[in-house]
Amino acid sequence: MKIVLTGASGYLGTVLAPFLSALEHEMVLVARRELDYPLPARARWLQWDGENLGDWAREIDGADAVINLAGRSVNCRYSEKNRREILESRLQTTRIVAQSIGEAKNPPRVWLNAASATIYHDERGRDMDETSGVVGEGFSVEVCKAWEGALFESNLLRTRRVALRMSMIFGRSAPVFEVFERLTKLGLGGPQGDGGQYVSWIHERDCLRALQFLLENETLSGPVNVCAPHPIPNREWTRVLRRIFSVPFGLPAPRPAMEIGAILMQTETELALKSHRVVPKRLLSAGFKFDFPHWRLAAPDIIDSPQRREGAKNLEGNQ
Repeated sequence: MKIVLTGASGYLGTVLAPFLSALEHEMVLVARRELDYPLPARARWLQWDGENLGDWAREIDGADAVINLAGRSVNCRYSEKNRREILESRLQTTRIVAQSIGEAKNPPRVWLNAASATIYHDERGRDMDETSGVVGEGFSVEVCKAWEGALFESNLLRTRRVALRMSMIFGRSAPVFEVFERLTKLGLGGPQGDGGQYVSWIHERDCLRALQFLLENETLSGPVNVCAPHPIPNREWTRVLRRIFSVPFGLPAPRPAMEIGAILMQTETELALKSHRVVPKRLLSAGFKFDFPHWRLAAPDIIDSPQRREGAKNLEGNQ
């Protein structure tokens, strides 16, 4: 396949590009800034301001697939300025990609566009899937709804479109994993809030494999949850991290402390306190097999330590 990847300089783009290149796909990597990783084989880099059509748009004509991961990070305080940038960066890039596909004589067969599992409401009692999941409310949810709306609003009859409702992605170089690793090693890796909120997650390798699966599986379109099949409560999730890092204790972080910490770290408590009990019903129904369906298996693999893998196995009977 010839694949145009926009947003190639972000975390997911930096691991997805070499993964797809290793599968012998031809990659056109599009980003605002020069890539800070070696250009994979069979790959080219093109710069894009994220706002206008440019040379990169011509690459879409005749491409087999487009993957759009562009969008400002949500790891910030939700000031008026940041809210505007979070929303506009997603809508603008998605609509420009749609325009370039619409103008192509030979449009791509498939377009995967980033979205988020946070579109579902704060839920602890039952699983949220693409069929029965309830859409939530608030700023983040409104962004998700508008983002998916921008993906599906255009009349692109020759291109299959998939909204990637992704959960938190964990790999060794994932920024979010590095934060939790640091907190755990400092003894601050106890339950956050009351610890009952669910964490929806996916191992980096499974995420990459799922995206490849979605490129090839022509039966899947519309919203697809990209997450592991077993979300777990925060208290269990942090307990696994403490075990694999050999940290005997973790101070709990009640909500008031989380609010103060979020201000100091220039982020929002929603990222840790909202319950995401999301499951990948459509991926599973289509036959996708997860290498890491359980957090107790995924976490030690990310750390890549045989001793920690053995320690994590001891948790199996306790969950």
